[in-house]
Amino acid sequence: MTRNATQPNLAVGVVGAGTMGRGIAQVAATGGCTVKLYDAKEGAATEAVEFVSRMLKRAVEKGRMEAADADAATARLKLVDAVSGFAACDVVIEAVIEDMEIKRKVFAEIEAVIAEDAVLATNTSSLSVTRIASACSRPERVAGFHFFNPVPLMPLVEVISGLKTEDWVTDFLVDLGIRMGRQPLRVADAPGFLVNQVGRGYTIEAAHLVSEGVADFVDVDRIMRDAAGFRTGPFELLDLTALDVTHPATVEIYEQYFHEPRFRPSALMNTRMQAGLLGRKVGQGFYVYEDGKQVVPEEAAPPKFDGGKFWVSRALADAHDALAEIVRAAGGELDTGERPADDSVILVTPLGDDATAAAVEQALDATRTVAVDVLFGLDTRRSVMKTPLTTPEATRAAHAVLAADGVPVTVLRDSPGFVAQRIVAMIVNIGASVAQQGIATPEDIDKAVKLGLNYPHGPLGFGDALGADKVLRVLEGLHRQYGDPRYRPNPWIRRRAQLGVSLLTAES
Repeated sequence: MTRNATQPNLAVGVVGAGTMGRGIAQVAATGGCTVKLYDAKEGAATEAVEFVSRMLKRAVEKGRMEAADADAATARLKLVDAVSGFAACDVVIEAVIEDMEIKRKVFAEIEAVIAEDAVLATNTSSLSVTRIASACSRPERVAGFHFFNPVPLMPLVEVISGLKTEDWVTDFLVDLGIRMGRQPLRVADAPGFLVNQVGRGYTIEAAHLVSEGVADFVDVDRIMRDAAGFRTGPFELLDLTALDVTHPATVEIYEQYFHEPRFRPSALMNTRMQAGLLGRKVGQGFYVYEDGKQVVPEEAAPPKFDGGKFWVSRALADAHDALAEIVRAAGGELDTGERPADDSVILVTPLGDDATAAAVEQALDATRTVAVDVLFGLDTRRSVMKTPLTTPEATRAAHAVLAADGVPVTVLRDSPGFVAQRIVAMIVNIGASVAQQGIATPEDIDKAVKLGLNYPHGPLGFGDALGADKVLRVLEGLHRQYGDPRYRPNPWIRRRAQLGVSLLTAES
């Protein structure tokens, strides 16, 4: 006999009354479930119930909930003072600290008191569901049930099958997720599951860029928001989630994948975590926070454009035309020769390469060469790179002409793939790896990332929007320039780029 997640009197146990546990308790109670809440720390469960009650009252005040419904949900929250209080629960959801041995111990204790057909679920964000389940005598009834913070506001829940999890268990959790007002997506057990794997590409690559001296934190954030369309820059996000949460999870995923280079942690994150620069919660991270508000350095005004001659590479025809039009509109002189004149500033448009490589490959004068990122368009923010030999005069002239129409410009040190190309290519590559491994369907991968991370596209859809062939070219350039297997293109991308089909194309 299996449990029915839609039954009126469903009893849900929640172990752990911290941020995640109280959020899970809230959505379970508003979903009509009787919730039994336990925390080993004295007073924590009581505090959690009081917190949830306040949140429900606030929802009433804002018109998002009827008062009677809020009162009924609050009445469904019950405290238990020991694990034995879960004996009659249909499902128990664990939301304790991200420590494997502690979780295994908790699961063994719960299994000893619940019914044989009750479901056990873990809210772990990065630990192996299969290994947690191995602490139980019946691992087939154990699954992952991964919510996102803040639980009442984030619609996604990942339903994760361990290697021994039976189908009825995940079916039950899918139904329970719907009852709680979430959108459940089925995911296979893998390090970081789905969303947390893809999310590493955003933050880790940003940290590597800063470590290399390509740009500073605020410039990376501006580029990813303005040019690539992300709602929050990677360093703003790290400050929000806190380094002592994000970095250990990154290390855990890296270790579980036996040092897969794509997930190699950043020494910069580790050092800053050790220094206590954890982010918003302590008032200082990558940014300083005064009275809880982020202090953002003011962007310097661009140099004034006072004329000049510019030659634009024809390596990318569309990019040539767009840059030529910007030069003309600013009142600059466009050098239309097959080769640049001796007094022209040279604008190149590499994909996956740096300004140096573009200058050498096209036999151009590196002292006058400035690279422009055109992959994300030129309407919202423009990124330019100088070679190690580019003169300050050439850099200033390129900056000035590109900023003359009011679009902000960020000047970078030489780097294969600029900033946005590198970071987005890594996101797409990891998403393709998730698809290649069969962790989730291509459609669910994109849906989960948009719901769980609020990215402008899912990773595979992002690749389609930019062009799979262009993303492949960026990854190949990064791999060639760095010689680092972190950048090796996943076969999922290569095959679909070669065939000219969407990255969302599943195996037939």
